[in-house]
Amino acid sequence: MSALPTYPDYSATSIAAAPRFSRRVVAERRSIDPSTQWVRFEPDPETGLQNFTSGLVAEFQNLVDSMMRPAAVEPPAYTVVQSAHPEYFSVGGDLSFFRTCIANGDAETLRAYSMRCLDLMYAWSTRLKSRTTSIALVQGRALGGGFEMVLSTDYVIAEERSSFGFPEIMFGLFPCTGAMGLLAHRIGARAAERMMTNKKIYTARELLDMGLIDEICENGGGELAVSRYIREHKKRQRALFKIQESRARHSRFDYEEGVQVVDDWVELAMALTPDELRHMEMLVLLQKSDPAAKRRPAA
Repeated sequence: MSALPTYPDYSATSIAAAPRFSRRVVAERRSIDPSTQWVRFEPDPETGLQNFTSGLVAEFQNLVDSMMRPAAVEPPAYTVVQSAHPEYFSVGGDLSFFRTCIANGDAETLRAYSMRCLDLMYAWSTRLKSRTTSIALVQGRALGGGFEMVLSTDYVIAEERSSFGFPEIMFGLFPCTGAMGLLAHRIGARAAERMMTNKKIYTARELLDMGLIDEICENGGGELAVSRYIREHKKRQRALFKIQESRARHSRFDYEEGVQVVDDWVELAMALTPDELRHMEMLVLLQKSDPAAKRRPAA
C-alpha cells in the first residue's frame, strides 16, 4: 500500500509573509474583489512553451502549500487559474525532458518528476477543496497534463475557441496524473478510456455537452465570465461550498491508484519503441516550430 504524500504541518507555524512566485507562477488578489485569487502561469522563459517543467510543478506546489499556511488575511474564497499564453492553456508535460530521461535510461528521475506531478494534482484536487472554490479559465488549447489540471478544478469556463485533448497515445503513452479518475467521475470509465485513446481534439462545445466543462463564453470574455460566476456563487456561497465538499468526498482522488498509474507509465516510457520515440521527437519539433505554441517573455 502506498502512503499518501506528506505535507508541512502548519498548525503550529507562525504567520509568515506569502511567498513570491516570480519565475512562472504569479498569484494576486485584485482590489475590486480581494476574496478572489488569480493565479496566472507564464510560458517557460527558456523555450517559450507553456508546458509543465519540473520548475513549474514546484512553483505550483509552493503555491498550494502557501494557501494551506496560516496567514494574516483570510484565505481566498475563490482561486482562478489561467494561462498567460495567448493560444495555449498548456501543451502538457515536458516532452524534451521525457526524451532525455529515456535516452539516458534514467527511470528514477522520470518517476520522481511524475510523482511530483501526481502529488500536485492530489493536492490541487483534494487538499484545497475545504479551503477554496477553484475555477479554470481556458482561453486556448488544454492538452495532456494541462487538460488534467482543468479537470481537477471545481468549475471550468472556456472561451469558444478553446480545445482539449490527450495526445499521449500518439507516441505510445497515456495521461498519468489523474485523467482516468477525473474523467470517470463525470462520464464513466469506458467513455474516459475512449477520450484518452482516440487522439481526438475536442471543442469546448463538445465538452460542455458531455458535462466536462461548465460554461462557454465568447472569445475575450473569459475574465468577465469568471467575475459573473463568482458574483452569482456568492449569493449562496455557504450552501454551495458544502455541496462542493460533499462532491469531493464522493469522488475522492485515489492516490494509491495514481501511484500505480505512474509506475505503469514509467515502465512503458522506458520501453518505447524506436518508432514511438520518433513520434515523440516529431511532436517536440512541431511544438518548437509552431509560433502559436511558444511565446518568449519580453526582455
